Amino acid sequence: MTESDLPASPASPVAPQWGKRTPDESERKFLAGPDDRSSELLRTFRISMEFLRGFRKLHFVGPCVTVFGSARFEDAHPYYEAGRELGRELARAGFGVMTGGGPGLMEAANRGAQEAGGRSVGCNIKLPEEQRPNPFLDTFIEFKYFFVRKVMLAKYSYAFVALPGGFGTLDELFEVATLIQTRKIRNYPCVLFGKEYWEPLLAFLRERPLAMGTIDPQDFDRFYVTDSAEEAAGRIRHAALENFGLQYGKARRRRRRFLFE
Repeated sequence: MTESDLPASPASPVAPQWGKRTPDESERKFLAGPDDRSSELLRTFRISMEFLRGFRKLHFVGPCVTVFGSARFEDAHPYYEAGRELGRELARAGFGVMTGGGPGLMEAANRGAQEAGGRSVGCNIKLPEEQRPNPFLDTFIEFKYFFVRKVMLAKYSYAFVALPGGFGTLDELFEVATLIQTRKIRNYPCVLFGKEYWEPLLAFLRERPLAMGTIDPQDFDRFYVTDSAEEAAGRIRHAALENFGLQYGKARRRRRRFLFE
């Protein structure tokens, strides 16, 4: 797939207002500096409950691969079909597919997983327009805080795949890379799907951070770039089995009635 094969994104008078602020002012207030102590205590409780909801909802989803990608690509775009095939191959490899739960390439990966009989998981974020849950989710949870959502996307996965995307995808990708670099999580595979899309970013990393010593060669080599969904899924399955000892079907957790599971 080359850039010349890709249709331009059409302008539309009814297109979502990307980046429009949320009507709920509470998160803006949270990030605006100190508040009164009672409000800070109440907010801490709400954040704790959001973490607890996420832990309970996702505890039984099984081994997953988290797929990042733009919400802006429609289903007629070649990247959408690539994401759909990726979801199918990951499901065939025995993984659940976890995404941000929204439209675009997130929907494509979830849709492919469902089509192949795999588990499809979405961790949605409350935003004004662009982030609506897609209709291809078996397990779905919605979060208010970005940082809570990002913890969930990292906590339950054995690998991470970045389809083409913008600021959100880059944020999630580099946060995972930082967690691996600092050994906060294990050396899980990080796959960049779409060679032509990601090559300019890789060139920058080679010519600036790597050349100037702000990252190490192993940090750069951590990214695996491919255009093949089958190749990506095979590499991830091999890493899960050989490097992390994942045994499919033997790590099921028992539900407990007294926890209302």
